[in-house]
Amino acid sequence: MDAFYVAVELRRRPELRGRPVWVGGANRGVVLSASYEARAFGVEGGMSSTRARRLCPDAVAIQPDYDAYEAASEGVFAIFSTITPQVEKVSLDEGFLDITGTRRLLGEPEQVGELIRALVADEQGIPCSVGVAPTKLIAKMSSNRAKPNGLFRVLPGDVIAFLHPLPVEKVWGIGPATTGALNKLGLYTVGDVAHTPKSTLQRAFGARAGGELWEFSWGIDGRRVVATEASERSVGSQETFGKDTDDLGLVTTELLRISARVASRMRQARVVGRTVTLSLRFADFRTVQKSLTLPYPTDVTSEIHAAACRLLAAYRLERPRLRRVGVRVEKVLDVDQVATQPALDEPEHGWREAERAADAAIARFGPDAVSRATLTRRRGQG
Repeated sequence: MDAFYVAVELRRRPELRGRPVWVGGANRGVVLSASYEARAFGVEGGMSSTRARRLCPDAVAIQPDYDAYEAASEGVFAIFSTITPQVEKVSLDEGFLDITGTRRLLGEPEQVGELIRALVADEQGIPCSVGVAPTKLIAKMSSNRAKPNGLFRVLPGDVIAFLHPLPVEKVWGIGPATTGALNKLGLYTVGDVAHTPKSTLQRAFGARAGGELWEFSWGIDGRRVVATEASERSVGSQETFGKDTDDLGLVTTELLRISARVASRMRQARVVGRTVTLSLRFADFRTVQKSLTLPYPTDVTSEIHAAACRLLAAYRLERPRLRRVGVRVEKVLDVDQVATQPALDEPEHGWREAERAADAAIARFGPDAVSRATLTRRRGQG
């Protein structure tokens, strides 16, 4: 994600878009994340707030809200899991996806990358930069090239042309100390490193580190995407209201919309789950969540929505001021590993089959091809 903490804050404070902003202490502490407008003044993550204030006295400093960042991260990685089960989470705002098996369903790599960017922008309201490349090393560096809010692809045959002109400090994993040591050897670009004998690098940096430096300089990286274990996976989505609401009817309808989105993602990813979690964020930014475990795994909208509504009722809220609601199905399993229970009271061809038919129509004709009548009525009333 691009300037992740700042991007999350700008969702709820859009009036600050285009202004220099950082997340962190106003005059003490450190800058955790800076907007590109603040970076233009030299402000960057890890810098003391005192120095940042000197560089950019008119910037707006926002105290961090880690609950919000974790919730946004969960939403983003839930999107990733609908693209491929091969998702490696590196941090709250960064991950690797192995999309080698998605071409038949989702198209060429650039199409997959643009789909990811569109889904993150639409559902989370934050920018996302995507790097597409044959290895993790080049993908990471490509995503840096794509910023802000873009996509950059390096084809297998273009790896050397992409890498060799770059300064050594642009290589993922090379920090200031290694950069200084390479510069002392007269090595300033990746191409300089590539044309240095591996044995020379190993004498200077050790057998392992020197060997990796040489391999990386030629784009050699055998590291694979290490997917999250299935038992730890979850599929979820959330929605922030345009303004705080105490209309429980509106909340219930929004939960149906979110449940439909989650169920569709689960069917696309071919997973089912038993534990449904409802999260609520109030106008004062307090966040609560409750979970309910179903007697059998499901990927059916009506069952997920019913569980979410039971959880909502369990709070016994009286005219709450709600800012955001979210639904998540946790501890999901591959559908081939479990037997799914027919939805209660459904005929042989019931809700599950109807929703799969809707999935097929949406895949062919677009997201507006099919909508539940309840949601359509709500849009018409709005």
